Amino acid sequence: MTAEPTTTQRTTGAPPGGSSASRQHTLRERNLRLVAKAIYDAAAGTSGPPDAVPPSRADVAAATGLTRATVSTLVDHLVAARLITELPPAAAQRAGRPAVPLVPAARTVVGLGLEVNVDYLGVRALDLAGQTVADVVEQGAFHDSEPATVLGRLGTLAAEVVELLQSDGMRVAGARLALPGLVDVRTGELEVAPNLGWSSLDPVPLLSLASLPVHVANEAKLAALAELAGEVPDSFLYVSGDVGIGAGIVVDRGLFLAERGWNGEVGHVVVDPAGPRCSCGAHGCLEQYAGKEAVLRAAGLPLDAPLRSLLAALEADDDAARAALHRAGRALGSALADFVNLTGVSTVVLGGVYAELEPWLRDDVVAVLRERVLASPFAEPDVRAARAGQHAALTGGAREVLREVVADPAAWV
Repeated sequence: MTAEPTTTQRTTGAPPGGSSASRQHTLRERNLRLVAKAIYDAAAGTSGPPDAVPPSRADVAAATGLTRATVSTLVDHLVAARLITELPPAAAQRAGRPAVPLVPAARTVVGLGLEVNVDYLGVRALDLAGQTVADVVEQGAFHDSEPATVLGRLGTLAAEVVELLQSDGMRVAGARLALPGLVDVRTGELEVAPNLGWSSLDPVPLLSLASLPVHVANEAKLAALAELAGEVPDSFLYVSGDVGIGAGIVVDRGLFLAERGWNGEVGHVVVDPAGPRCSCGAHGCLEQYAGKEAVLRAAGLPLDAPLRSLLAALEADDDAARAALHRAGRALGSALADFVNLTGVSTVVLGGVYAELEPWLRDDVVAVLRERVLASPFAEPDVRAARAGQHAALTGGAREVLREVVADPAAWV
């Protein structure tokens, strides 16, 4: 949060009475956060039934412990800042004025998700109501590509989206850039992305989006956060399958990042030391058995074939396609068994291309987990398809930007 450092700067050298004024200002910021969080949690279904009626001022006061007068004043500020919206009054359940439901504002403040992956660039904008207000995906081939060229093109796409949003009266709060590799969460630098051929890179300046705050994150981790909008356990492993295979570890609805955020590289877990050489330099990595290109190759399809070609072959009971998915499922189950044995997190969410391949992968993955996970007789492995949709990292990135808006609404009031 930025409230406390800002307060410290204001009280340094302040005249008598300044500390009291500062404390009052800090209290107001805290109360704004409480009110905004209560309204947004209700809309997200995290503080009650998903189909519950949006809260009124009285409901927010009851949820936060603040007085109704204080809540009413703060709600007025949030409405004026276009962070929340009042719906038409609900029918009165008892004597008195009807309650006015409060919901996140639509098409006012938006967050951007940006992504570079091996075969596409993407820009997606979400508003505070959770609606997608812009979505651009450009196909390409970015194996061993030039970072400046690729990120420059993504920056151009993002700038065009920002201009369109601003012309419609929306404010862009910032962006998250998703990359398929090791991102140092302390510096925002990309250490290595083997499938892109990139290393030791500060990607933000290459976007040329100087007026927009951009933070960098791993693609699979942002995609994992996108799943939190659906019905998932509080702790799970999200596996993002594409050419590469990444993972995001969610514990108690928050990302587990460890020291530098370099965890979750399940694609480089060795499943056969005598296996083929991987782009990372090792032999027998999971990506060589369950990565998209590896599966297409084993199915006898071109490496650039669309996923629908593989799905069509599977639906037609093609022997090579079925064998390729069996091989991939066994390898994936082997790698995931190590994770479950180490962490005890028994829910696995299959995302990326795995979400559509899940009907042909799941049985083999579950079978290996039952064979190799010590606790499986007592806690049945839960393997499910992701629900966040295509290019989930774009959605997760945009939502992370908006989460920060809700966490610090005073900056927008």
